[in-house]
Amino acid sequence: MAGGLGTRLKSATPKHLHPLLGRRMVDWVIGAARGAGVDRLVVVASPDTASRFDGLEVAVQQTPLGTGDAVRAAREALAGGQGDVLVLNGDVPALTSELLEALVATHRVAGAAGTVLSFEPPDVRSYGRIVRDSAGGLARIVEAGDATPAELAVREVNSGIYVFRAEKLWPLLDRLEPHNAQGELYVTDTLGLLVGDGEPVAVHTAPVPFEVEGINTRVELAAVTAALRDRINERHMLAGVTIVDPASTWIEDDVEIEADVTIHPFTVLRGATTIATGAEVGPHVVAIDAEIGADVTVGPFAYLRAGTVLGEGAKAGTFVELKQARIGARTKVPHLSYIGDAEIGEDTNIAAGNITANFPHEQGKPKGTTRIGSNVRTGVDNTFDAPVSIGDDAWIAAGSVITEDVPPGSLAGFPPHQETKEGWVYEKHGKPDDAG
Repeated sequence: MAGGLGTRLKSATPKHLHPLLGRRMVDWVIGAARGAGVDRLVVVASPDTASRFDGLEVAVQQTPLGTGDAVRAAREALAGGQGDVLVLNGDVPALTSELLEALVATHRVAGAAGTVLSFEPPDVRSYGRIVRDSAGGLARIVEAGDATPAELAVREVNSGIYVFRAEKLWPLLDRLEPHNAQGELYVTDTLGLLVGDGEPVAVHTAPVPFEVEGINTRVELAAVTAALRDRINERHMLAGVTIVDPASTWIEDDVEIEADVTIHPFTVLRGATTIATGAEVGPHVVAIDAEIGADVTVGPFAYLRAGTVLGEGAKAGTFVELKQARIGARTKVPHLSYIGDAEIGEDTNIAAGNITANFPHEQGKPKGTTRIGSNVRTGVDNTFDAPVSIGDDAWIAAGSVITEDVPPGSLAGFPPHQETKEGWVYEKHGKPDDAG
């Protein structure tokens, strides 16, 4: 169920679509359901958000008339289906596949018509209390406003997550009645109807309460985000990654890190970033959709934007920003440089304060590409006015703006206007393959 608004979050963004460690809140729930082996998944959405679930089957809840109405909106999509129906809330991002598998197992072992997932949070707040019968099954769910003092003392509460036998659920939805002036229907009431009909209703208790905590405020959003961060970091550390300070390291779930990588404090790894064995990243590094090769060094204070590829043994140092840049093996961009829309070969050294000026000269034209070859030595405060190519083994003089291509083995620069001394490097130092 993902039809709610962002009212309590005080946001123009619908609650279930709020970003959380690289995914929308509801995507975490969808991932847990898929991991639990759900055969068919239907998202109940509002008319305004129905188009935001590409690749998923969507049922539209035309008017927000409560959880019972939300489940009823999915009935047509699931009509004729046999087996069990798992009802999930889209605002429970810490939910795990393992917990859902255990819930369904309890439901089936008990032969229940319906099963509720309960939990015991540190603060029971206004959650509905679970009252069990003498056999341990569900006797009733009592809303906090209707509970007696003895019932309010109950620590076990309703998560709002359920499993039903399909043939029992659908007829119950037609028996739901509204309990307020807004005409809202609550799926919780179906359990009371089942108990009243003499049907067995089971309870499965979540062993880790935060996994089923719903989010209604930004305070709760921050708390569950930190918990998910810890879960992700622990997974990487157990797989052989050194995270020096997990509390200050934020890694999104789709990031891939090989063993024997070291992540220093205040590092943020986002999107489809990959890091190979032996790399050292941070402190104070942000990487988004970047590919960091083996034995690469990044940081401190570096920003790797989408499309960055660092070859084996390369370096992106202090106050370096890379964007759509392919950096060859063992090439170094040590400090104070912006390299964007660029290709740099192997064993090149980019001196301090280098910039690829990739903005197009004509409006509407694509950004230019800077190509710098292998074994190139640039000077301090160089600007490369793209599109421009620097051949292998070339040297660039300090303080130069390079506006024309530089042939291999040449020395270029000499402000205020570029001068190129073709073959100068080879004449003075010989070609690399002439050594010895």
